[in-house]
Amino acid sequence: MDKFFLLSLLGMLIIVYGVSGSIVPDGDIDMVKELESFDIEEEDDSAVDTYAVPVWRSEHGSKILINVDSFDAVGDGVTDDTMAFRKAWETACSSSNSVLLVPKEGRYLVNATKFKGPCKHGMVIQIEGTIVAPGEPENWDPKLPRQWLEFTKLSAATFQGDGIIDGSGEKWWAESCKKNKSRPCKGAPTALTIESSSNIRVKGLTIQNSQQMHFIIARSKTVRVSEVRVSAPGDSPNTDGIHITQSTNVVVENCKISTGDDCISIVNASSGIKMKRISCGPGHGISIGSLGKDNSTGIVTKVVLDTAFLRETTNGVRIKTWQGGSGYVRAVRFENVRMENVENPIIIDQFYCDHTTCEPQASAVKISQIMYRNISGTTTSKNAMKFACSDSFPCSNIILSNVNLEKTDGTVETYCHAAQGFGYGVVHPSADCLSSSDNDIAASDETQVPELEAVQLPTERHIVHTEL
Repeated sequence: MDKFFLLSLLGMLIIVYGVSGSIVPDGDIDMVKELESFDIEEEDDSAVDTYAVPVWRSEHGSKILINVDSFDAVGDGVTDDTMAFRKAWETACSSSNSVLLVPKEGRYLVNATKFKGPCKHGMVIQIEGTIVAPGEPENWDPKLPRQWLEFTKLSAATFQGDGIIDGSGEKWWAESCKKNKSRPCKGAPTALTIESSSNIRVKGLTIQNSQQMHFIIARSKTVRVSEVRVSAPGDSPNTDGIHITQSTNVVVENCKISTGDDCISIVNASSGIKMKRISCGPGHGISIGSLGKDNSTGIVTKVVLDTAFLRETTNGVRIKTWQGGSGYVRAVRFENVRMENVENPIIIDQFYCDHTTCEPQASAVKISQIMYRNISGTTTSKNAMKFACSDSFPCSNIILSNVNLEKTDGTVETYCHAAQGFGYGVVHPSADCLSSSDNDIAASDETQVPELEAVQLPTERHIVHTEL
């Protein structure tokens, strides 16, 4: 990633320290220390092989170069190169220490394809040119309505390069019910999916103009994403940047994301997620959820966002759940975040509804142990912080430390409903509306909810939102 961007990002972070009348309650000191200190381990990039192009040897041993052009790919952006890519994949997947090369300067038209593993150890997918999707929705393969490029059952594989994955989403967006009210709401393909895989590295790629979501990490573990750029117009519908579902031990760092939906979204059965040095905007912010839709169980735990800059987004850091769900969001830390003209900088919404109406329901996804530390910037709305929680399952142990949010043309407030917590250091606007831990509104964190390992996960192969 551009060094100037990183320096600018770090320079814009305002860390506000101070002393106020608030102090940490004695009984909560241990919990605060735990939330302040827990982390998700980041692996040393030097331990990951990277290769220049073209290269077929490294200091760790020989590499076999598999060039898609050698399988009759044309790369003119018009000729269908799908079969060439599939044949190149078969050869690379069956070869130890292979480098599958998409050459620079080429523009390769590729239709919906599942690139299946398991493959031989040490595979590198080196993308230097552009992979482009067909632009006409009616020509899409009906057998793969929700995928464009899907990689499944890989282990110890690396995706890297300066190339572009372009979803050609313009006509898909025009057919969206969000853009054209006369059209039915339906799903559309995701540009890049990594599914049921482990020990995966993704570095340096650009993913742009996806039909819907840009990049999904599903049912995977130990995934490292760095220096990836995601780009789509701010009015492109449902074009989430990076979507993490049913995955553990995922690190996303040094990424710049501009979309028409969530920059990063984390949903059910995900744990050990770290986001670091993230630029977001336009878009809907960085979200946990939505969870609990259709009375389902949603569990997300151990999430860290450390160092981010959000500009002109609908939301800043958000947790959103549907009424009627069950499960929990627990042990989350948002820290070192700078916001500029963000509509809802800090928001918990247990009444999330993307329909016209949603009937009130008593059950809810339990939200607890959420820390906001060193958050600063400007908002476009009166409510800089909003904690809209369930009466039956109130939010508990919301911790605010060194928060300073202003409105450029007026005063700011904090909205609370059924929310318990406290602040220390500078907290502006005041969060006095949070109830104390001894108030009857506070629900115990010992509420009996299933652990992550016990959750019955959905059986469908792809966990992606249907268009709403």
